[in-house]
Amino acid sequence: MIDKNLSQEGFAKIIGVNQTTISQWLLGKKKPSYDNIVSICKNFNISPNELFGFEEK
Repeated sequence: MIDKNLSQEGFAKIIGVNQTTISQWLLGKKKPSYDNIVSICKNFNISPNELFGFEEK
C-alpha cells in the first residue's frame, strides 16, 4: 500500500474486499484468505514470497 500510495479503501477496491477487511488485516484481527493472497499477488505482479518478505523485488 505504501509503495503504491494507496489508502485502505483504494487497496480494498483493487483486490475486491471492503475497507474494514483491510483494517482488520492490518490490526492483526483477521488474516487474508488464500484467494485474497492470490488476488494481491496478481494485481500487484508480485510473488507470495515477495508479499511475505521472503525475497526482494
